[in-house]
Amino acid sequence: MIVENRMIPEQEVTHQQLIQLFVDQFGGTGEDTRVFFAPGRVNLIGEHTDYNGGYVFPAALSYGVWAIARKRSDLTLRLASLNFDTQVEVQLDHLVYDPAHEWANYPKGVIHLLQQEMEPLCGLDILFYGNIPNGAGLSSSAAIELVTALAVAWLNGKSADPVKLAMLCQQAENQFVGVNCGIMDQFAVAMGKKDHAILLNCQTLEYEHVPVKIEGYKLVITNTNKRRSLADSKYNERRAECEQGLAMLKRYLPQFNSLGELSPEQWQQVKKYIPCGKVKQRIEHVVSENHRVLEAAQLLRNNQIEAFGQLMYASHESLRDLYEVTGRELDTLYDIARQHPACIGTRMTGAGFGGCTVSLVAEEQVEDFQHEVKTKYQQLIGYEPSFYICSIGEGAREIKEGDDLWPFS
Repeated sequence: MIVENRMIPEQEVTHQQLIQLFVDQFGGTGEDTRVFFAPGRVNLIGEHTDYNGGYVFPAALSYGVWAIARKRSDLTLRLASLNFDTQVEVQLDHLVYDPAHEWANYPKGVIHLLQQEMEPLCGLDILFYGNIPNGAGLSSSAAIELVTALAVAWLNGKSADPVKLAMLCQQAENQFVGVNCGIMDQFAVAMGKKDHAILLNCQTLEYEHVPVKIEGYKLVITNTNKRRSLADSKYNERRAECEQGLAMLKRYLPQFNSLGELSPEQWQQVKKYIPCGKVKQRIEHVVSENHRVLEAAQLLRNNQIEAFGQLMYASHESLRDLYEVTGRELDTLYDIARQHPACIGTRMTGAGFGGCTVSLVAEEQVEDFQHEVKTKYQQLIGYEPSFYICSIGEGAREIKEGDDLWPFS
């Protein structure tokens, strides 16, 4: 039986309720069934720097994806979701990409690679439920990848180092699904920490948890509700332009292996050698955005929230003017939010081409902010945006009976 898009009210979710939904889906009893969770993520600043070997500054969210899972005695893998109609049944020795399997290709890709690392694996029944807006740029794909990896590893009695799982999940998305994503999403989902963002060097994977103290303000994520598929967007085109730019720069700076290694001062010295055009603009964004991430981390260490908000503005404008990944909907949200007196910082977050903005809004004026943004956006775009008031939470983990399934809401 396929569970058709049944949504679970947040305030009513319990561990036992998820187990019962699993039993409704797959039969049997809830014995030996376990629940795992992986969060979505929001990148506070540092966009399109990850695959360029630069710095990013993501944080795990209180929204995420649950996997309710149980081992089988054979090699059958059954995958179902409360959010999508598609149910998939395949054999572990025949895991290949299939467009008809839609969302299920993400967990299939992860399990395919896990078999190479942790063989042998047993078959599994897994029921997924997520409350991350699909296609919004909050990394629902990385969440489903990490929750799958954690469930499969732990149910098979294997060690599950979170950094290694993050790297494996990135590899699955690159090779199995065909999206050339960087490491940021998977790393943030795996390594999130409550009330902290992660300053991550995507070249070396060195990282630091930086406190995000925003007392008096709320993180408001606003969804354009313009769906965009990362694989079908111009994401891969932008990546290719950056690779072209790096190849040009290596003629003059052969010691550099990524744009993320280039300081603003070094860029000023060599930019004259790059012909004016799109490639030069892409490099300009990456270098300036990378520097903004480092500035942002230092400002938050010093609790300079308003100055951090100014960097958010600069980030969006660079993504709009130099990297050209915003579009009408995101720019409309940015313009409206920036004009509101309660907003001290706002920017697009994620790959762009639709998706979400993230804004810092004075807590007592959040409702007014939502009302004004919703009204003006609908007038200009023709439909309403959606809002998510988020907390910064922990990374991927198992949920035990008695745990609060919404500990950071």
